[in-house]
Amino acid sequence: MEGIPHPIPRTVEEVFSDFKGRRAGLIKALTADVEKFYQQCDPEKENLCLYGLPNETWEVNLPVEEVPPELPEPALGINFARDGMQEKDWLSLVAVHSDSWLLAVAFYFGARFGFGKNERKRLFQMINDVPTIFEVVSGNVKQPKDQSATNNSSKTKPSGKMQSRQSEPQNKAVKMSTPPKEDDDSGEEEEEDDEQGASCGACGESYGTDEFWICCDVCEKWFHGKCVKITPAKAEHIKQYKCPGCSGKRARV
Repeated sequence: MEGIPHPIPRTVEEVFSDFKGRRAGLIKALTADVEKFYQQCDPEKENLCLYGLPNETWEVNLPVEEVPPELPEPALGINFARDGMQEKDWLSLVAVHSDSWLLAVAFYFGARFGFGKNERKRLFQMINDVPTIFEVVSGNVKQPKDQSATNNSSKTKPSGKMQSRQSEPQNKAVKMSTPPKEDDDSGEEEEEDDEQGASCGACGESYGTDEFWICCDVCEKWFHGKCVKITPAKAEHIKQYKCPGCSGKRARV
C-alpha cells in the first residue's frame, strides 16, 4: 500500500488537491497504463485493490491489515472479476468503485478535521466540477445539463389554468380556450382550432405565440398579462385568478 510520506490534507483546498492527485493516478491506470494494470490484476492472486496515490501514480496491492484501516479502503478483489467479464465492462466496474473510493477518502478527511456544512458543500462542488473516472474511462463525459433541463421543462404541458406556468412562448399557445381542469384530456386538433380563434378579453387582439396569457377562473376568458397587469412571476402565486371585470362585479354585490 502507499507509504506515509504524503502530507495529511487539512483544508478544503488540500483535500481537493489530494483528490485530484489520486484521481489522476486511477485514470492513468485505467487508460494510459491499462495493459500494465490488466496484467497486475491476476485472478490467481489474493484479494487485490487499486490504489490512487496523491502524487498522481497508482498501484495494485493487497488491502492493509489494519482494522479499522487508517483510510477507507478501495473495493477488494477486483482481480477476481477480470477474466469473467469483457475487458471494457471490467474496467468500467473498477472505475465506478474507484469513484466511490475517492469520495469516501475525501469526506473522511472532511469529517476527521471537522469540516462544517459550508466547507463540505464547497468540497463537493469542487469535486463535482470534474468528470468522474467512470465517465472518462467509458468516454461518456456528460455535458452541463442546465440548457437541456430548460429545454425539457419547456416541452411539458402546462398544469392548471395558466399559460404562465411555462416560460417558452410556443407552449403558451397550447391550452387557450379549454376549461382549466380539462387541459390533459383535450386533443391536439381541438387545441389548434381554439388557438386560432382566441382573443384577449380586454383588448380584443388575437393570440400571439410570443405573449403571456392568463385565464380568469370565473368567466373563463383569456387575457394578455400586460392588459390585466399580471406578470408570469405574479401568476405563479395566484391560486384563483379573477379578471378585473369579475372582480368588479363581486365588489359591487
